[in-house]
Amino acid sequence: MDPVCVEFKLQTLDEKAQDLLKAALKDPRSVDLEKVSNAIVDQALKDSAFCKEAGRICYTLIKEEAMFSNTTVFRRNLLNRMQQEFLAREETRKSSVSQWVCLVNFICTVFDYLKVKEQPMAPLVNPVYDCLFRLAQPDALTNEEEVDCLAMQLHRIGEQLERVEADRMDELFCALRDGFLLQDGLSSMARLLLLEVLEYRAGGWVLSDRAQSYYYSEVTN
Repeated sequence: MDPVCVEFKLQTLDEKAQDLLKAALKDPRSVDLEKVSNAIVDQALKDSAFCKEAGRICYTLIKEEAMFSNTTVFRRNLLNRMQQEFLAREETRKSSVSQWVCLVNFICTVFDYLKVKEQPMAPLVNPVYDCLFRLAQPDALTNEEEVDCLAMQLHRIGEQLERVEADRMDELFCALRDGFLLQDGLSSMARLLLLEVLEYRAGGWVLSDRAQSYYYSEVTN
């Protein structure tokens, strides 16, 4: 990995965590990889900018570990920690919607980057879907931060998820259509985001130039 790129991705971490990750990227055998995975998850849960990049860092560390030592310590600890956070997701949401959104962003980003023989990791499919279904619940649809997260992740990984399990994507979009059409209390921005993502999937996970110009000019305005 390009050192400049690494610096960019690690700059929001405290100095100790930066040093730990830099050492891990240089030689995974030189550090405690459980501490590394915890440092990544801890930062991702409080820093939305970092969690967007965390998937690439995890992917790189898994490759480096396999190259240097042919072990899976980092991946195992990462997935275990993600499972713990996933199981506590309702408590996280109750205490902080922003932290909950960061958790969803992190799980989806890791799903996007980590592959097994070019296919999504099976253990992550259901947790990702469960997170997206939670964002489609009535109480979440009235929160713009959650709707924005839902739309962003469907843009990022919706097509991948549909290829893996199309029936659940159909269920999810039925819920989104019902929310858009029937639910009271949606803000104009939430309605715009929902309409855009409904049209995005209906177009085969592509927006026409005209639709893209319309939606993104509305968001800007």
